[in-house]
Amino acid sequence: MSWVRAVSLLLLLAGGGAAYWYATRPAAVTVVAPIRGDAAEIVYAYGVIEPRSWAKVTSLVRERIVTVCNCEGETVTQGTELARLDDTEARATLAELRARLRLAKSDYERISTLVTRNIVSRSELDRATSQVSQIEALISGQEARLGSYILRAPGDGMVLRQDGEVGEIAEPGDVLFWVGRPTPLLVVAEVNEEDIPRVVTGQRALLRSDAFPDRMLDATVDSITPKGDPVAKTYRVRLALPPDTP
Repeated sequence: MSWVRAVSLLLLLAGGGAAYWYATRPAAVTVVAPIRGDAAEIVYAYGVIEPRSWAKVTSLVRERIVTVCNCEGETVTQGTELARLDDTEARATLAELRARLRLAKSDYERISTLVTRNIVSRSELDRATSQVSQIEALISGQEARLGSYILRAPGDGMVLRQDGEVGEIAEPGDVLFWVGRPTPLLVVAEVNEEDIPRVVTGQRALLRSDAFPDRMLDATVDSITPKGDPVAKTYRVRLALPPDTP
């Protein structure tokens, strides 16, 4: 039986050696050929933060500012008066037109009476009628222009910025108020036309702001303007910020 024990011992030693080799064998290594490629494609651009929905309130006439709401940062509704321009001359013109209308109507009534008596021709009455109509049209236009002397909120929102003070002259096209909803916010960036093929809607973007120098802000490409700027050679890209953006 000694040779049986010897064989068993050899088998145990062989099995233990195999187990030890299997446990301590080196890890399998797959050899591949290295290739050169881009680690990441990065597009850099500068932008400004704007509300998604906002509008400029501009003056349509050149006149002095007589009142302002001083409501920067306050919530307003559509039609709220924000500022008023001096309409003294415009109202004087309207008063003059109304006086001319009264005179023209009086002249019309007089000529109408004379026509019924066959004292003047029908053409005189037609001329008086035309005069009344012309003055009425001028009055309607002047009344509509008076509305331009009052600047109102174009929609519901917040007065994001107010420019212009009482006593200053507002020129046509001058932006006196910015009105919009403070959220959601967008970053409007100008991307070089050479980089725009690598930008797609829905793409993730990382933003860095001077207000948060140690923090990267997340954003998503919201839209890309189809037409670029031929002078600056850039395309406008809007990036949507998440609701929890500080």
